Amino acid sequence: MYTSTFTFKKKQYDDVFYALDEQIASLAKATPGYLGEEAWENTATGQISNVYYWDSLEALQALIANPIHQQAKAAQANWLDGYQVVVAEVLRTYGDGKLEHPCVTIRTHE
Repeated sequence: MYTSTFTFKKKQYDDVFYALDEQIASLAKATPGYLGEEAWENTATGQISNVYYWDSLEALQALIANPIHQQAKAAQANWLDGYQVVVAEVLRTYGDGKLEHPCVTIRTHE
C-alpha cells in the first residue's frame, strides 16, 4: 500500500478551484486501487493535509497522469500559498479497529 500526502496552505478559492477539486475527487474514487483518504488541518500554522491511500504506485500514477489533475497542478499558484507532496510506502498498520480508516480493511504486518 502507498500514501500520497498533499500538504498546503490555501489562498482564496474560486469557482474554477471548486470545480476541479470535485472532478479530481471523483476521479480518485473511481480509480482502481484507490483505498480512501483523510484530511487534517493544523489551525496553528494554517496548513492542511490530505492523505490518500492506494494499493499500488500504478493506481496513484493513474490519477497523477490524468489531464484534469495536470490542469489543477498547473494552476495551483492561483489557490495555494505553498505545497508539499510526500509519497510513501506503508510498511505496517495496526490499531484497535475502532476507527474508520482506509487501512482497517487492509492487513499488512502487525
